[in-house]
Amino acid sequence: MSAYRHLQQATVESRTWLLDTPIIQSALNGHISRDEYLAFLGQAYHHVKHTVPLMMACGARLPERLEWLRGALVEYIEEEYGHQRWILDDIRAAGGDPDHAAASRPAPATELMVRYVRDVIGHDNPVGFFGMVFVLEGTSTALATRAAGAIREGLGLSGDAFHYLESHGDLDIGHLAFFEGLIDRLDDDGDLQAVIDTANMVYRLYGAMFRGLETSEGPATEALAHALV
Repeated sequence: MSAYRHLQQATVESRTWLLDTPIIQSALNGHISRDEYLAFLGQAYHHVKHTVPLMMACGARLPERLEWLRGALVEYIEEEYGHQRWILDDIRAAGGDPDHAAASRPAPATELMVRYVRDVIGHDNPVGFFGMVFVLEGTSTALATRAAGAIREGLGLSGDAFHYLESHGDLDIGHLAFFEGLIDRLDDDGDLQAVIDTANMVYRLYGAMFRGLETSEGPATEALAHALV
């Protein structure tokens, strides 16, 4: 079994829990409110703005034996830089306040997701960072473009409010193929396990973030508690 296939199988339960989130299923059918869409964009801003700094931190801590992986991070950084600005533009186009969104505190699950990955990089195995890449890009590829079309139609918003979702979904299709090749080059069991462990945790925290967006489901902290059971 390839390393990438092993990663997929070892994370299937956590991935299913994320994809079963009611608001994701509603979004695919265009049945979410503008406030919920704006809330999603706000949380996306709060984790996307950390993507490049986390990549840089990971690259700085990779051992010399993984120099080829550091080179791959350089490519990722060039493509990911500045994407948080797309999100602020989408918030504005959807009728929200981008300045307020940028200044707000992230939801507990969003903050913990970023802090967890930062801790993995700094105090555990920096290769674990790619577990977060696996979750975010895999979820984006599976859902982003489909959800954007349904939400746009359901809310009657212009295409200017979906730059992040639509472009990110298309972009990540290529990223995921590139990522699969990287994972299959990992020849250390500890490195692969670090990716698996991080992916499983990020799936749970990302799922808790989405559950916290469901305005009829209670506070985000309740969703976080269920995620970590």
